[in-house]
Amino acid sequence: MNTPRIRVGIDVGGTFTDAVAVDATTLELLGQVKVPTSHHHEDGVAHGIVEALDRLLEQTGCAPADVAFLAHGTTQATNALLEGDVATVGLIGIGTGPAAVLTRRLASFAKLELTPGKRLPLAYTHVTDPQDTADVRRAVEGLKGEGAQVLVASQPFSVDRPEGEQAVLDTARPYGLPMTAAHEITSLYGLHKRTRTAVVNAAILPRMLATADLVDASITKAGVTAPLMVMRCDGGVMALDEMRRRPLLTVLSGPAAGVAGALMQERVSEGVFLETGGTSTDISVVRRGKVAVRHATILGKTSYLSALDVRTVGVGGGSMVRIGGGRVTGVGPRSAHIAGLPYACFASPDQLRDAQVDTVRPMDGDPADYAVIDAAGGRFAVTMTCAANALGRVPEGDFARCDPESARAAIAPLAAHLGTDVSTAATRILDAGIAQVKTVVDAMIRDYRLDKDTAILVGGGGGAASVTPHLAGTSGMEGRIARHNEVISPIGVALALVREQVERIVPGATQEQILAVRAEAERAVVAQGAAAEGVEVEVTVDPQTNTVRAVATGATELRTQDRSHRADDTERLRAAAASLKTDPAAVHVLAGTSAHTVYGTETHRRLRPTRRPIRIVDVDGVVRHHAADARVETTTVAGAPEVLARLVGESTSYGDGGVRAPALRLLLGARIADLSGVLDPQPLLALARSELRARAADEPVVAVLEVRS
Repeated sequence: MNTPRIRVGIDVGGTFTDAVAVDATTLELLGQVKVPTSHHHEDGVAHGIVEALDRLLEQTGCAPADVAFLAHGTTQATNALLEGDVATVGLIGIGTGPAAVLTRRLASFAKLELTPGKRLPLAYTHVTDPQDTADVRRAVEGLKGEGAQVLVASQPFSVDRPEGEQAVLDTARPYGLPMTAAHEITSLYGLHKRTRTAVVNAAILPRMLATADLVDASITKAGVTAPLMVMRCDGGVMALDEMRRRPLLTVLSGPAAGVAGALMQERVSEGVFLETGGTSTDISVVRRGKVAVRHATILGKTSYLSALDVRTVGVGGGSMVRIGGGRVTGVGPRSAHIAGLPYACFASPDQLRDAQVDTVRPMDGDPADYAVIDAAGGRFAVTMTCAANALGRVPEGDFARCDPESARAAIAPLAAHLGTDVSTAATRILDAGIAQVKTVVDAMIRDYRLDKDTAILVGGGGGAASVTPHLAGTSGMEGRIARHNEVISPIGVALALVREQVERIVPGATQEQILAVRAEAERAVVAQGAAAEGVEVEVTVDPQTNTVRAVATGATELRTQDRSHRADDTERLRAAAASLKTDPAAVHVLAGTSAHTVYGTETHRRLRPTRRPIRIVDVDGVVRHHAADARVETTTVAGAPEVLARLVGESTSYGDGGVRAPALRLLLGARIADLSGVLDPQPLLALARSELRARAADEPVVAVLEVRS
């Protein structure tokens, strides 16, 4: 019997390191292990990573050579900033005249607060001529004398003219310090924000370099030949060498791993992902098949780091109930873990004998209104998980499921204290807990204009059952708990695609400049190991900020999923009809490729134009894209340029807001090429032609256009 090739994902948390093995072909979970995170080992977290890998290979019966892909996510960069455990940064400003005035102001970064009472350790110096090697050497030696452990060079307009920053680094290289240039971290204008992002990146660089080297050496020693990848904060992975250059990209990568799991395993195309642990819930968005990202706030300041837009609420499976005046007044933010108490629902009915309700302060300074139960077996916390189990909301096999009798016995004393029955008390607990979550979910749905007809709630994390089912029931949205929800983060790491984002500010960008940015992003992911044939690039041009952004994604190997089940025509039709909220008899097949089928219907409204909503459904029966009103046409690669020119010309609108080309998507083979981020017709058509090149002339192409209002 042949052992399968596997994809390994390892999520290094603050307490535990979780690892999973996923079949590289079927993407099914084959094994999972949990080991303590080895913070205090001489090899640091690398020891725990290798231990987890060894146990995983033993569990699955695989050899190191069977590992086709290996990636890990880490909280190390985030923790370094939160704990103030960073290196002293030596910042070299460059420039003369007005430029010198601007760069000298960068010395103020020494005031950035890492933790209360602890500021970013930074030493600043200035050089006027970056080509003056003697002056640069004096500057570097002065910074080393002030304790600098890493160097950053920054100059106004280095995005366009990087030679000055590069010259400083070339001169400084013999001193042996890790170093970076501001233009290497981001290509966006804005000296202050660009340099601040580079400085924070540099502050964690030495520590992350040491860890990267240890992990790399340990994995190689273990016999794994697959390149080691690292989780990014935007839901993708990057090569280890790229992490060595930009470790800041790993900040906030923990929540990104979970939503990557929802995106890849659960095939969510529109919805909200809620990753619930014991103390909190991280909430993020998938819109039209993509993770929602934005420039992150780090150390209280906005940065040029594009990270998952994640919003955290202090409610989790272990959140304790608060009472007063004979009612439930709230849930959290303290959890049973913080209070050092076991969950009442995991006690036996015998341990819960003679239970009496009392209230406590979990920590000094907290209000004394957190409910506990004093019983024969000791003191227990009443939690969200207790309430969810009492109402039967936790499914069979779930990490958080307990004996229903114990759960009801856990809630019974509190119910009596409140003068009601167990079900009502449990409902009030969940209502109070999800109220805070619902406020954030509603805000994110508005912010990203999610289509409520297709958006779903997906719960991950060990505490998923305490939040997502009740929230779905009270909001009227479809909701489900992800498969293997307790290890959704390492699954996300195992399934994540190589990702790179390139941003440029290009006023009045020409189609050649837009194509150049696209090509740069594509080259970057291929250089990190992505198979060139499968790279997808999404390009967005923002005319208000003159920003051209290209996001490229690709797998490290082309793989054809050999799933045992494919949805048949009837199942796909039903999925489309359910999403369209209409009778299957009113839904028609409009077009299709080997991987996707386009379904549509018509809606007639009095005194308004007829609308033609569509759904794109993949071979697994998952709705991958939806549009409220779209035009669909099929052609071939050879005929596409002429057909697309006609369709785009007919669908482009002109008005006070300028020219607005339609939102265009192309179905090509197994891909959906998203070109909706480009508003100008000519660059849009140029990008479409670039998607078509090197494909067979007779290959079918489906164009889906949405006219912008």
